Amino acid sequence: MGSLGALVKHPDDFYPLLKLKMASRHAERQIPSEPHWAFCFSMLHKVSRSFALVIQQLDTELKNAVSNEDDTSVATDIKVPILKEFYRHIYDRGTKNYKVLMDEFHHVSTAFLELEKGYQEAIEDITKRMGAGMAKFICKEVETVGDYDEYCHYVAGLVGLGLSKLFHACGTEDLAPDTLSNSMGLFLQKTNIIRDYLEDINEIPKSRMFWPRQIWGKYVNKLEDLKYEENSVKAVQCLNDMVTNALIHVDDCLKYMSALRDPAIFRFCAIPQVMAIGTLALCYNNIEVFRGVVKMRRGLTAKVIDRTNTMADVYGAFYDFSCMLKAKVDKNDPCAQKTSSRLDSILKTCRDSGVLNE
Repeated sequence: MGSLGALVKHPDDFYPLLKLKMASRHAERQIPSEPHWAFCFSMLHKVSRSFALVIQQLDTELKNAVSNEDDTSVATDIKVPILKEFYRHIYDRGTKNYKVLMDEFHHVSTAFLELEKGYQEAIEDITKRMGAGMAKFICKEVETVGDYDEYCHYVAGLVGLGLSKLFHACGTEDLAPDTLSNSMGLFLQKTNIIRDYLEDINEIPKSRMFWPRQIWGKYVNKLEDLKYEENSVKAVQCLNDMVTNALIHVDDCLKYMSALRDPAIFRFCAIPQVMAIGTLALCYNNIEVFRGVVKMRRGLTAKVIDRTNTMADVYGAFYDFSCMLKAKVDKNDPCAQKTSSRLDSILKTCRDSGVLNE
């Protein structure tokens, strides 16, 4: 439930933390009894308890479709031919090729085959495109900002497109424009890439390098140089450049969320986005990104999950975190003007919504 010290500093975290703990236990009890669905949801709980908790609020058919799509993302590190052909195996209970992917993949396939045709078609299309894109970047470095956007599109933007198709297939939402759906994925993925610098660069046996050379090359000769203490000033400047790049997607994300009608789908989409802007506010201008793990304290995470229920809540959270971020902008930072400009745009969007006082 979080450390005692954190609760002493933030006593108002206690109730949201308690609610989160109870909701998490309830979600675990809701795991279906059928072995194939139990496997899918159990994997979700292991990968991300908070994400699994939000998924549990969706209606049964959509919840099952989302959990099945998420499991297929484990294809990331498989060899190129398997990635390109992976989408075919979701229809196949018997092939042995999927064992390269996952020993228990037959559970995912069985669950997939129980979904309605509309859900199956959406998942197949996105899985096919994602596998081909991931295969491309096994053989290609992230050199330019364009490469960076393309990579994030394949691993997360396509998830955004797929989810939009699932929401539309369930009949509760209009089909969102691809540009907005893509931005929803890119904003989350770029936040993760920024936050996970140290973990990725220290990956064994080989570093995972997702920051584009076009950005980090302005500050150091090698990406791993950012983690060394003698490069602290340049590292923070590079970090701020990366955060500024991520902020370009916020207006699209706010447009996407403002069009959602179903409360459960809204929360499913909005909670991760609020977490992302909060994480960027913590990471910005923070050398600790290169020293360890920077993330929102558990109590604040619990508050976000508890209090993100309407678009007014989202505008309020984005406004507050953007103000926090703007207060950290150093006028001597090379990107200061660009960062401030993008934050001003976000703040204006939130103010123009007319719901901040609520």
